[in-house]
Amino acid sequence: MSHGPRSGLTAVSSALLAMSRHLEVRDVLKTIVASARELLDAQYAALGVPDDHGGFAQFVVDGVSDAQWKAIGPLPRQHGILAAMLQEAKIERLADVRKDPRFEGWPSAHPDMSDFLGLPIRDGDEVIGALFLANKNCPKQEGSCGFTEEDEDLLAILAQHAAIALTNARLYERSRELTIAEERSRLAHELHDAVSQKLFSLRLTAQAAAALVDRDPSRAKGELQQVAALAAEAADELRAAVVELRPAALDEDGLIATLRTQIQVLDRAHSARVTFDSCGVRALPAAQEEAVLRVAQEALHNALRHSGAQHVDVTLTRREGGTVLRVTDDGNGFDPKSIRRAGRHLGLVSMRDRASGVGGVLTVESAPGKGTTIEMEVPGG
Repeated sequence: MSHGPRSGLTAVSSALLAMSRHLEVRDVLKTIVASARELLDAQYAALGVPDDHGGFAQFVVDGVSDAQWKAIGPLPRQHGILAAMLQEAKIERLADVRKDPRFEGWPSAHPDMSDFLGLPIRDGDEVIGALFLANKNCPKQEGSCGFTEEDEDLLAILAQHAAIALTNARLYERSRELTIAEERSRLAHELHDAVSQKLFSLRLTAQAAAALVDRDPSRAKGELQQVAALAAEAADELRAAVVELRPAALDEDGLIATLRTQIQVLDRAHSARVTFDSCGVRALPAAQEEAVLRVAQEALHNALRHSGAQHVDVTLTRREGGTVLRVTDDGNGFDPKSIRRAGRHLGLVSMRDRASGVGGVLTVESAPGKGTTIEMEVPGG
């Protein structure tokens, strides 16, 4: 370790701690790549996770801008040096990857690379990924490799812990998928038992009303009123069940993208201006992301339906030790001292329950004619 034992051990420790903090597979992959590039002081780093069809299911890079990555094109196939990492499952250290006989070129937008260090990530006998580094930031003689045997050893240690972190993240995501599947199955049964029975009753009542329209209009009117009541009950049952579901968009896109999309839709659908801004927030555990989304939805519903606001601003930011959601409107506001009545009307009790359920805190600032700010802070992010 060229910067001395103490600084080297500190860097390794920081990298391993960073990997252990994340549970989402994509976040783990990004952390591994960023840690490897920083630890070995390389210009570029990448990590590929193979699929079963001769390509990569996931390929994460560090040191390449989003614009560059988009210009490079589709995910790479398993050929050349990439194939060697996965098939031969051994460390490769090259002075110039372009002169290796296995090198097969790269897209025109691909950055130019010379010295190269790569190794497989193993889970037992299975290769679950390959880690690549290129262009060591150090003086190099012509034809020599900047990466050293010490770098190999360091990267091998990192790869061992990366395998553990990646395996744990996969197990976590699988567990979460099973939990979501079980929850949806339970809700399907509840919908069948509750909503479908209401709809069956509604259909029978509607048929009775239709039969009475001509011969007994008064009774038909009573039946139609019952139809309206049953329809309202069915809608309430359905809404209650749907609210319990974890939104699919959270799993696919993450909290920030999901919030941004929903707020863009609300901005188009309402006369009030609805904006969203996010700064420095990293991925949160699944339960916290869901709680933040639900509180944001409830606060937005209140602001757009009840407050008469012209502007509603939603922000998601980092604060020391946590992530903060703020929903601010310039509407009618209310007196927080009458919290019992307002709490029932505005869903503040359920919002507080959601916040406390994930270790967070909800605060409400409002006054008649002064608008409302709802702030939720959760640890992490």
